[in-house]
Order: sequence, then C-alpha cells, then structure tokens
Amino acid sequence: MGDLDLDTRTGWPADLRFLLDRYPRASWYPRAAWPSQPNLGPLSRSWLEHHDYFRAFGRGPLTGARQYREAAASPTEFRQMYGPRLRYFLLVLEGHHRIEDDYYFPVFRAAEPRLAPGFEALERDHATIRADIAEVGKAATAFLAADDIDAARAAGTFYGGHADRLWTALTQHFDDEEDLIIPLILERTEEALGIG
Repeated sequence: MGDLDLDTRTGWPADLRFLLDRYPRASWYPRAAWPSQPNLGPLSRSWLEHHDYFRAFGRGPLTGARQYREAAASPTEFRQMYGPRLRYFLLVLEGHHRIEDDYYFPVFRAAEPRLAPGFEALERDHATIRADIAEVGKAATAFLAADDIDAARAAGTFYGGHADRLWTALTQHFDDEEDLIIPLILERTEEALGIG
C-alpha cells in the first residue's frame, strides 16, 4: 500500500504509469478526456461524463459548507439547498462504485495484470470513500437537525470538515481512476476488453 493509499497518493507511481505515459491527458486542459483518441469509445466517454457530473454536482453539497461557515448561506438556505442534493449525490456515487468493483475492475485487472495493484488501490479507495460518506452522512444529519443557531454553527463546522475530506478524496480518486482506466481502453479498445 504505502504510496498507493488514497490519503497520501498524488498520482500513480512509475510502474503503473506505463500506459498513461503512452496516452497522456491533453496538455491544454488537465481534465480533458483524451479527445482526439480514436479508441475513446462510448463507454469511455460515458465514464468520463459521469466523473465530470460527480465533480460538478458534488461540489455544491460538499464544498457548500464553506459558504455556510463564512455566513454566505443561512442554516435554512443550506438545509433546503444542500440536504436533498447531498443525499442524491451520495446514493448515485455509491451505485457507480459498486458497478466498478463488481464488474469493471475485475475485467481490467484480468486484461492487464501489471495494473492489478492500481485496481486494488481503487477498490480500497471505494472502501475509504464509503467510510467518509458514512461520516459525512452522520455530520449532515446532525447539522440538519440542529435547532438553534449555535448548535447549527457547531454542527456545520463539523460537517464541513468531513465534507472537505470527502471532496479531496473523491477528486483524487476520479483523476487516478481515469489515469489508469482510460489509457488501458485506448490501448486495447472497448470491444477487445469485452466492455464495448
């Protein structure tokens, strides 16, 4: 584990980058989805779109606690805007991770055994993220149930700390997952991997 732990990882080590080095992201935009690659098939595009959706949609409920802490949003505004969005986001994210763990990661691991440590790390990421989600859920429940301004401020600060941690973990995980999977698909094609 060590340098592959989500809490300390800042990308993949050299032994897991051999395909990423061959198929790097577009240099002009760090999140660019390898747009000019002919083997970027419909599943790959959909996967990247899902991650972009999670990045865009999750930013609000997970980073919105900062607005609340900085008094840019009242407790009522925060509850009305972020409570339902947070629940929906976390539910959809969990479903996405289960499909990856149960179906896609085993296919990719079998296709390229040299990347197995990376896929094992991504599965551990999902376990870490599930634990973070549970903590965010507890903190959000306490915040949404707070019945006076002082309790709401304390609960909002507590929620914000957990939400910030989850957001940091998710953004690192999405980047690393794409950097492992998309180059593999570009190398082999979706059809050859049996996922197209």
